Amino acid sequence: MSKIIWSKIDEAPALATYSLLPIVNKFTQAAGVDVETSDISLAGRVLAAMGLAEDELSKLGELVHKPEANIIKLPNISASIGQLKECIAELQGQGYDIPDFPENPSTPEEEAIRAKYNPCLGSAVNPVLREGNSDRRAAKAVKRFAQNNPHRLKAFSDNSKAYVAHMAGDGDFYGNEKSITLEKGQKVTIALNDKELTTIDALDGEVLDGTFMNVQKLRAFIKKTIDEAKANDVLWSIHLKATMMKISDPIMFGHAFEVFFQEVFDKYADTFKALGVNPNLGMSDLEKKIAGHEKEAEIKAAFQAVVDSDSPKIAMVDSDKGQTNFNASNDVIIDASMPVVVREGGKQWDRNGDAVECVAVIPDATYGLFYNEMVADCVKNGQYNVSTMGSVANVGLMAQKAEEYGSHPTTFELAEDGKVTVTTEDGTELMSFDCQKGDIWRMSRAKDIPIKDWIRLAVERGQIEKVPVIFWLDENRAHDAQMIAKVNKYLPEFNTDGLDIQIMEIAEATRFTNARVRQGLNTIAVTGNVLRDYLTDMYPILELGTSAKMLSIVPLLAGGGLYETGAGGSAPKHVDQFLKEGHLRWDSLGEFLALAESLRFLARKHNSDELEAVTAALDIANDGYLDNNKAPSRKCCEPDNKASHFFVAQYWADALANQDKVPALAQKFAPVAKALKENEAKILEELLAVEGKPADIGGYYHPDDSKAQAVMRPSATLNEIIDNI
Repeated sequence: MSKIIWSKIDEAPALATYSLLPIVNKFTQAAGVDVETSDISLAGRVLAAMGLAEDELSKLGELVHKPEANIIKLPNISASIGQLKECIAELQGQGYDIPDFPENPSTPEEEAIRAKYNPCLGSAVNPVLREGNSDRRAAKAVKRFAQNNPHRLKAFSDNSKAYVAHMAGDGDFYGNEKSITLEKGQKVTIALNDKELTTIDALDGEVLDGTFMNVQKLRAFIKKTIDEAKANDVLWSIHLKATMMKISDPIMFGHAFEVFFQEVFDKYADTFKALGVNPNLGMSDLEKKIAGHEKEAEIKAAFQAVVDSDSPKIAMVDSDKGQTNFNASNDVIIDASMPVVVREGGKQWDRNGDAVECVAVIPDATYGLFYNEMVADCVKNGQYNVSTMGSVANVGLMAQKAEEYGSHPTTFELAEDGKVTVTTEDGTELMSFDCQKGDIWRMSRAKDIPIKDWIRLAVERGQIEKVPVIFWLDENRAHDAQMIAKVNKYLPEFNTDGLDIQIMEIAEATRFTNARVRQGLNTIAVTGNVLRDYLTDMYPILELGTSAKMLSIVPLLAGGGLYETGAGGSAPKHVDQFLKEGHLRWDSLGEFLALAESLRFLARKHNSDELEAVTAALDIANDGYLDNNKAPSRKCCEPDNKASHFFVAQYWADALANQDKVPALAQKFAPVAKALKENEAKILEELLAVEGKPADIGGYYHPDDSKAQAVMRPSATLNEIIDNI
């Protein structure tokens, strides 16, 4: 029997799995496919790190190197320190004997504990599983539905004051970058003042980048944007990726927090030092540190006075709770927050809950350039038209920890002034940097085999789609100059006949793509790892309303397949609503689409009529799901995620019952389809009966399976029909 691995993960998509997976297994088993779960949730990773559970992530990391790999990966938490601490506390409350997270380890024992927990932070899962490059695009049925049922994009006002601010290469990662391509594999050492920071085993043909963020210039830039925001009368906000970029971006977040509330941090510096306040963790953690202190009320009032002073106005993540942009570093994640700025007409929410035009502060120009063009385009040309806009597919370089998202082991907050050197084992200096204490230095890597496969995949998608293929590469960025040389080297090895393939720097590529989008034309963006992430949230959120509806296929280098189910950035809000009133508005369309592609891969591999029939029927069911608008309602006491699973099961069974390729399957599913249709009203009534009251699942990060199953499978009628297939 063939096997699909379905990842057990976190938050809303994890809850949906309790309802969906029993249905999926009964349908796929009819074609000889078992779907098994693998726990790579944050809680599962924590327990594995402490030796209390199997290390499922490592097992999957081995599987992706094998041709039989077939994995459906749902979105998981890229944990901040605050989230990790919450997860640990929950597990401790459930009786697990695990230590606290040592925020500032001071003993060898605490250092050892911290070392065990560190792999659970940030993007722990994706670099392990993504042993292939990314092919992300909107399925034709999904795009058609979005155009016929357009979601609302807010208009940009005439003479909108919204804009993006970045450092423009003055002291940022973009401006300080150096890059080389190795001519032979060898050990490479990174050192500060001749003291080793780390040594890596670099490969022949690998691109190595070194760069740093000058924090003095960063702080000066932040101060300048604050002053300009006040002068321009716009809301101020900062946008970073403090989860994926778990070393560099929390540090930048902390500097911004200190600069914005400079007077408060200066006044209470001694108190904060004594209490171990770490600005990188935000206001929510600071409030926990000062709780019970004699100056607690005074300190809170000092922060609130700055918020109330409108010097300038600051964006809020929750105005009802008084939580600002600095509540926690993981509250404002750039790939989720910036599409909202564009969607809302260049606005964010102030302390009164009003939408106000804003400046989006994105320090590093590497990605600030893209977002600047997105906002500037709408300020100049107005909002996009969902009914007519074209699509932007993406081919992204991410295999084998490519580029910045794989830089965690080689990112450092420098402990002293001096020179950072990158040196080969024979003593040859590859690059050097004059830095200051506190600067953020990092090395990024991109290996030759993934780069060549990325170029191959771009050409393949171009041949299929017959639209322009644009490599987003900037010859003035050191890393991109090396990548352009690779593109020019490898492109002639592939069939590019009739293709429009161009290389454009980021701003030019954005303008070119957006002009085509406004004309209703499609384009393929070929980008590096981080831009892949940012583009495949921005454009789908504008086009489709959510990036969770994108096809996200990762053809693994070893011959297997990894099928990702879309973004989970809104998943925490979904869980909050679910816990409060038993209504889960998570849309599982991403899971439905990923499953279809996973089954299609198996059908082709095994030349199986049964698998082809089951896959074709699921395609029909997915079309029916969209055409009949069975996505979950956002409102309580209306059909939610559980009901959407029921309808897909009904459509899937009906399609199988009415196909003639495999008569045995038609015979098997005809009574199932009949029962699901005849009992529709009763099933929906049973599903809705649990809504409007709090849901007890026994834990946020580590739910009790029996409790979660009870609330996510409340229809005895549906359960009996499915379980008896």
